Amino acid sequence: MANRDDEYYDRGGRRPSQRDDRYRDDMRSSGRGRDSRSRRDYDDYDERPVRRREPDGRGSRYDDPRRGGQSSRPGAPRNGKKNNKALILLISEIAVALLLLVAAYNIFFKMGATKVGRVNLDESEINDSISEAAADSEHMKGYTNIALFGVDSRKGQLDKKTRTDSIIICSINNDNGEIRLCSVYRDTWLNLSDDSYDKCNAAYVYGGPEQAIKMLNMNLDMDIKHCYTIGFRGLSDVVDALGGVEIDVPDNVVKHLNNYENTMAQELKMEYKPVEKAGLQRLTGLQATAYCRVRYTANGDIDRAARQREVIQACLEEAKKKSPAELEEIAEKVFKESYTTLHFDEIVKLLKKVPKYEIVDQAGFPSEGMINPNARVGKKSVVAPVDLESNVKWLHGFLFNDTEYAVSDDVKKYSQKISTDTGAGK
Repeated sequence: MANRDDEYYDRGGRRPSQRDDRYRDDMRSSGRGRDSRSRRDYDDYDERPVRRREPDGRGSRYDDPRRGGQSSRPGAPRNGKKNNKALILLISEIAVALLLLVAAYNIFFKMGATKVGRVNLDESEINDSISEAAADSEHMKGYTNIALFGVDSRKGQLDKKTRTDSIIICSINNDNGEIRLCSVYRDTWLNLSDDSYDKCNAAYVYGGPEQAIKMLNMNLDMDIKHCYTIGFRGLSDVVDALGGVEIDVPDNVVKHLNNYENTMAQELKMEYKPVEKAGLQRLTGLQATAYCRVRYTANGDIDRAARQREVIQACLEEAKKKSPAELEEIAEKVFKESYTTLHFDEIVKLLKKVPKYEIVDQAGFPSEGMINPNARVGKKSVVAPVDLESNVKWLHGFLFNDTEYAVSDDVKKYSQKISTDTGAGK
């Protein structure tokens, strides 16, 4: 893979210091999605006028008739009625506050604090993004398709204005539990669902999971209605809750893994435990998350996407060792660190089928042999499908065994535009 326009890593072989910014993605600009708010966008209480109140019995300067205040001479009207009104208002406010507390209790405790991770998408918008060709496909009807998004988030921001380092289509065969995973390389030049073209990971930055799902449906003739988004800490906690994962770490990944882990440990206030050597070993949650982030190997993002799928595979193997009750407990702990269209009871229902699930194949999009990983659009280094139309046909054969799939007219139109922008068809 060619050097990305957003890469900042020095390949000189020097080991970075603990504060090395080369492994901090937050130092890079995220384009239109960059948060441009000032550091002073908070309430400045120091600039508010201060009401000064004299102690009881000393009188107030506001009571001085010369200043237009209330006279205290005999016969002046008293404030009894005003005090009664103030008391009634105070009691009303307390009653409203109590009602709000009761409502909060019912929402966050009786219903479960896990509701924090729930997102409602505009169903009409999602349905409009599904082509007739996809909706009418008999091969797709027996599958549940879920978009998995791994976002570059350290502060728990999972809705939008954050990059998707990982975009994976998880396709589950409802009859036999077979799962196929397909990564969509984050730098792939696609229609962002609004007839603007950019790297596909920009869709989440601009419009969150809704726009990202629409982007996948429109460009790939998919029928995706659900998503699951997780950040760095969430993934780390999932792996730790499972007891770690077994990964065969290549020698050329160890240094980069440790650098990423060291940086995340400082940012997330978590323990840093370096990987001492290459080979098969059990990784902690933070180590596994760092492993998913490494892209400084020969094939760049293609290798990184494969490592991400490898960690998902390892998590599934560990989950199979747990009882349904243990899995539900784990899900309840980490659900608040995710952002998903699935109800918690739907997730529990899926978890009960874990022993039945088997990842039978995995790949990346665009497909090997139909990809230009070194394309450019202006100054941007991008991944280009040599022919989007052919790649979509391949994808439906890979996920749904539909080797005769006929792509939609919209995909044909997007394909021509992408070829023109990237020169991939030349």
